[in-house]
Amino acid sequence: MFRIIKKESVAMHVEEMVIHAPHIAGSAQAGNFIILRIHDTGERIPLTIADSDCDAGTITILFQKAGKTTEELASLKEGDSIRDIAGPLGHPTPLKRCGRAVLVGGGIGSATLFPILKALKKKRNRVTVILGARTSDLLVWEHKFGEIADKMWLVTDDGTSGKKGFVTDALNEVVENEKVDIVIAVGPIRMMQAVAELTRFHDIPAIVSLNPIMVEGTGMCGACRVSVGGKTKFACVDGPEFDAHEVDFEEIARRLAFYKREEMESLHKYRTSCKGRCRGK
Repeated sequence: MFRIIKKESVAMHVEEMVIHAPHIAGSAQAGNFIILRIHDTGERIPLTIADSDCDAGTITILFQKAGKTTEELASLKEGDSIRDIAGPLGHPTPLKRCGRAVLVGGGIGSATLFPILKALKKKRNRVTVILGARTSDLLVWEHKFGEIADKMWLVTDDGTSGKKGFVTDALNEVVENEKVDIVIAVGPIRMMQAVAELTRFHDIPAIVSLNPIMVEGTGMCGACRVSVGGKTKFACVDGPEFDAHEVDFEEIARRLAFYKREEMESLHKYRTSCKGRCRGK
């Protein structure tokens, strides 16, 4: 059992949870994720390790209430426990001292970028962070990023915070005015695709995280199968991060729609039969 130390809402529909998991905290690296199961009959879901504290023995996750399991997870309180957590999983982000890096995050994708930012700064890189969302209420951890990043851009579709527009608008402005050695993007698939196209045009190496397409996180279900450089890969066991210029984003977009109906049916059943109060029953 893994006890919840802290839990709070950090953005619209987004929860932050600090969990006591000393063995995972002691081994976690930037880019790793966990698989958790709330109770014995629960679904297994992958979530990024957004932060970790080896001394305190804790890991931090951020998750968006988007389906049955994440809504059920959000119903837990401080002091409650999660039945199973496995990790750290996935290959760590390949980081080195490269010079100037730009991190681009969309919505909840920012969770993946925070440990990457800390690792890049530890290797003495200069890092610009671009965080985007539809509106200011959906921006995640902008203050925490701002405390570490050398430069910070906030972008919202409606202009309620920072620059109005898309993250690619800000990225294009950065790369046209500065020498950028690498771009790392995490967020919605179409956002990462746009970043891949822009960096390919400017001949800048780019990495994307394919966390959004993972389902059960061990390679058994095949739901995260994707073509990278013409070869079949699995995001959970071969990634989750890949060369952005080699990823077949159209294939991913089609795959993401596979379980939409089942996901909505599960969420509706949970809401109507449990009303959010019958965890595991």
